[in-house]
Amino acid sequence: MPTLATTGAVHVLDFGADENRFAPTWLEEVHTHLDTVTAGKEPAALVTIGSGKYYSNGLDLDWLTSHPDDAGKYVTSIHELLARMLALPVPTIAAVNGHAFGGGAMLAMAHDFRLMREDRGYFCFPEADINLPFTPGMAALVQGKLSPAAAIASMTTGSRFGGPRAKALGLVDGTAALEDLRAAAIERVAPLAGKDRGTLAAIKSTMFGPALTALREAGN
Repeated sequence: MPTLATTGAVHVLDFGADENRFAPTWLEEVHTHLDTVTAGKEPAALVTIGSGKYYSNGLDLDWLTSHPDDAGKYVTSIHELLARMLALPVPTIAAVNGHAFGGGAMLAMAHDFRLMREDRGYFCFPEADINLPFTPGMAALVQGKLSPAAAIASMTTGSRFGGPRAKALGLVDGTAALEDLRAAAIERVAPLAGKDRGTLAAIKSTMFGPALTALREAGN
């Protein structure tokens, strides 16, 4: 399950050591930790990372298959997490320690910045290969962060991008050795921790207005 630690003003949210799929209980735990991150007015920033082979494999398809009547509610809960991360009132960075697939890659995209392990792991939107179209909100999120060429290359092909290729395409901002990834992510956002939360939230809400609207309206 997800755990939260702090290094100075930087909160480090470790998603866990398994595939870190979006099970309902996992989503609830992440939201609880985000409540902690955003509580109070002191300087704060957020790093998310996994502690095993995966950053996150996204949707929990096994749970979804066994709860078909809850599919709509489940997708709405994922939209809510993506929207919350996209507009979080503190600086955020995803330290992609391993595989980030589908919803996991979308969650990384919802952060302000992304660093990825340089030697192993794939960043991938597999929707085109698993016959699962992007929802309008998910598509708007990814397209709001990428150039048109990068969006086409990643969203329509199902290609798997290792760290160097992901950086070259613009999916991530940089790469680091696994042993340096956490520290590099902390170093990237720590100087930004003192930004005014209200101002930062307003800027993000304006920058990504269409994506936030699409994500939030999907559940209404």
